[in-house]
Amino acid sequence: MIITQLEGKVSTDKQDILKNAFDKALLQMPSAIKASYLLQDKNDSDIWRVLTIWHSREALQAYRQSVEVPEGVLMFREAGSEPTLCINEVIEHSLSG
Repeated sequence: MIITQLEGKVSTDKQDILKNAFDKALLQMPSAIKASYLLQDKNDSDIWRVLTIWHSREALQAYRQSVEVPEGVLMFREAGSEPTLCINEVIEHSLSG
């Protein structure tokens, strides 16, 4: 399992653009994605993150090869931000409930 994190600084006047773009992307989420979350930093409300859980590294790679620019990057760009990407491999995890 792979988790990607896109992070960007989005000015207050463009945060609704990012939220709306994220909501729209959820309607057409690729099957390679298990879940995706839009997060706002509590210490700096201009910092936003999209965490996405992918079924596998292969699924992420296949998606990235199928598009010119990943949807998450487009969301941030639409809101006037160029995000940074971090890719993490899940080594262990736990679910409650």
